[in-house]
Amino acid sequence: MMPSVLIDGLSWVLLIAGGFFCVVGAVGMLRMPDVFTRMHASSVTETLGAGLILIGLMLQAGLSLVTVKLLILGVLIFIAGPTATYAIAHVAMLRGLKPVLQHDRSQDRSV
Repeated sequence: MMPSVLIDGLSWVLLIAGGFFCVVGAVGMLRMPDVFTRMHASSVTETLGAGLILIGLMLQAGLSLVTVKLLILGVLIFIAGPTATYAIAHVAMLRGLKPVLQHDRSQDRSV
């Protein structure tokens, strides 16, 4: 009885923490000034948010085929995410986009 309650509690803690990081990443994507900092905010959602949610779901599923599928999904996310981030950053640099620096933002506010 006790291990089941402990696993359920731990999985819910992981699911809630993953949801929290997804919300933080989404707010960061809305508030950040340029594509480079938005990519950083999306990485919070991708790694911490999705990772914690997948681990929480794996604990809920137990040892089953569902856990294997969730593990494969996690591997896919952790391989495809950095690849997509690199592609977006590379295209942004090729297009001539520059990161917004702290002194650039202070000059914009004074105008």
